[in-house]
Amino acid sequence: MSPASILKQYYFPDTSIDIKPLGNGLINHTFLVLVDEKKFVLQQININVFKQPQAIAQNISLVSNFLEQHHPDYFFIRPVKAGNGDEMIGAADGTYWRLFPFVEGSHTIDVVQTENHAYEAAKQFGLFAKNLSHFPLEKLATTIPDFHNLNLRTQQFHSALQNGNKQRVQLAATAINELQNRMHLAQQFNERIINGQWKQRVMHHDTKISNVLFDANNKAICVIDPDTIMPGYFFSDAGDMMRTCLSPVSEEETDLSKIIVRDSFFKSIVQGYAEPMGDELTPQEQKDFVLAGKLMIYMQSLRFLTDFSNNDVYYGARYELHNYNRALNQIELLKRAEEKEEEWSRWLLEYFNL
Repeated sequence: MSPASILKQYYFPDTSIDIKPLGNGLINHTFLVLVDEKKFVLQQININVFKQPQAIAQNISLVSNFLEQHHPDYFFIRPVKAGNGDEMIGAADGTYWRLFPFVEGSHTIDVVQTENHAYEAAKQFGLFAKNLSHFPLEKLATTIPDFHNLNLRTQQFHSALQNGNKQRVQLAATAINELQNRMHLAQQFNERIINGQWKQRVMHHDTKISNVLFDANNKAICVIDPDTIMPGYFFSDAGDMMRTCLSPVSEEETDLSKIIVRDSFFKSIVQGYAEPMGDELTPQEQKDFVLAGKLMIYMQSLRFLTDFSNNDVYYGARYELHNYNRALNQIELLKRAEEKEEEWSRWLLEYFNL
């Protein structure tokens, strides 16, 4: 189904409609739509990743209604209703689509370049979680089951070592050993969950910088990309901000000497997140802020190496050692974070009531 045919279901006036690809997202297909000088963002949902698109639509509707009722001044972008009143369209060919209003004067950032970027993004993700702190979790669907379940990721990792490509497993022996030596992280994850030391909340689950809209002055406007909104734990959001913001290079960098962690960016993330969420986080969660980053980096290391061992069936690969190099990148990032752990943990006293 073409974007143009989908737009007919929104009953736009019979006039020229301009449609262009938008952004560089890897999951959904996104288009910028211009109708009579009004702009919209049209997205096709990737049903290979999101098996139940209607659950996404239901979650967004429930969250939107809650925020409109309890936090009317909070800016959250709700999908435009089609002619039949639905906020997501299921087409005859099995594809699913939704349309958002375009926020004028906004832009996204692909790479965190300044401490302000990190602070503003962390504050927005923290505000999102804070405003939904009393949302009835039982009403939310899980759009990607076990998305940040470290137990599952370790199981998949060990299965790949047993049943995956033997040559690749042998090649990655040193990296595999690095991850096996850190299995205590999975134990810490389990302890927090089993003992109820972490509170389950509405989490965004995809807190990279490109999922925040900024204005012309680089002030954050709101969070976007709501597909992974579901029940979860604070480490998912706080940890992934650290994983994606602390280093000046991305997970694609193969020169490991360029992978460092920036103290000032860590402080910006903690400060930004703590401003709205400081009183909401439990004492254990506040203490575990550095652990949250380590867990997310470790989990991504496992996933990249698992996929490499399984011949790149999940992430795919642009070249032979792509996922292996990604794993090495994340392992190096984890080492750099481990070196800073004691110092960073002391800094938490500046932002939390520990």
